[in-house]
Amino acid sequence: MQTNKLWTKQFISVSLINFLLTLVFYLLMVTIATFAINHYQSSISQSGLVSGIFIIGGVIGRLFAGYFINRFGLKRLLLITIIICLAIISIYFINTNVQFLILIRLLHGIPHGMALTIISSIATQIIPESRKSEGISYYSMSTTLATAFGPFLGILMIHYISFSILFSFCFIIMCIALIMSIFIKAPKSSEFKTASVNLEKGTSFLKNIIEPRVIPVGLIILLLSFAYSGVLTYLNLYASQLNLTSIASLFFVVYAIVVLLTRPAAGKLMDNRGNHIVVYPAIIFYAISMFMLSQVTSGIILLLISAIMGLGFGNLQSATQVLAVKSAPISRISIATSTYFIFFDAGLGLSPYLLGYVTPLTGYGNMYAIMGIIIIITGILYFFLIQNKKLNI
Repeated sequence: MQTNKLWTKQFISVSLINFLLTLVFYLLMVTIATFAINHYQSSISQSGLVSGIFIIGGVIGRLFAGYFINRFGLKRLLLITIIICLAIISIYFINTNVQFLILIRLLHGIPHGMALTIISSIATQIIPESRKSEGISYYSMSTTLATAFGPFLGILMIHYISFSILFSFCFIIMCIALIMSIFIKAPKSSEFKTASVNLEKGTSFLKNIIEPRVIPVGLIILLLSFAYSGVLTYLNLYASQLNLTSIASLFFVVYAIVVLLTRPAAGKLMDNRGNHIVVYPAIIFYAISMFMLSQVTSGIILLLISAIMGLGFGNLQSATQVLAVKSAPISRISIATSTYFIFFDAGLGLSPYLLGYVTPLTGYGNMYAIMGIIIIITGILYFFLIQNKKLNI
């Protein structure tokens, strides 16, 4: 019988594993392009592909995660994917060429995306139903911490130590994640097993990997993450134009601090009064931060923008994930989680390429203003796709 206790040993362990997996993602994401340029003399477009194709691999991994979870089980697949990640990280040490590095990044993204989906599926199933929003808010804070520490450590390490040490550090982190995963007790239920059998007998392959009830929420997070990826990708270049580079390095640290401080309260509020009371103010904060970013001229204002963005997108991430989990029956929670992150990653992955064509025409400031408009449109879509359809279960 499930109790109302949230901070169990299992919940803490799962959150730490998610932190370690996400930390490796950001450590490599912010450094691998520089590695490609320094070691293989790759072009800017090639180095961008080296960085971004990992996300494409992650989308592929998430796309098939739900299907393979039903086939092999949560814990077994988690161990398999982490072991594969360890094997692939060891290949980073081999000097070949940039084309081979692109292939390795793609192959690395697939099991890594699966592992992140699996650990999130375990987390959502061990959180008490009455504290689902609060629990997911706390759990997603492990991702937020990695979002802050990953880029900070990665940039610091490539300035003072070699890439081989960086890769060794990532390998050690994944070893720790593997050891911790061995002691995880993944939830087992007859409903979960029954779902697997039913899928084999009478359900289309597409429905095995996509939960249709999550698609409306998926479209919302796709647009929201699309806008955020514009910040991840171009903030440093924008700040360089404005002579705010030194302050910009603190942007994601302030963002993470605000998210850590506000998510617990937001989670409790969603449990008590529903998701809408958090989603709409967060969308407003998010849009305001983009419009302010388009006009920023000082470092203090830039840090204020990061705090407002933390109130906005930082809480929208957990709110939309709660909606995704609640929109599907318990037997399809893993596939629902996978579907959610497919849309989330698709937004992150598409943004750098598409905005790469927009930004030269508009400039960074106007580009961020356009992102603000997209966020407002997303709020309207949320009303018609989610609230009006009564999907806030």
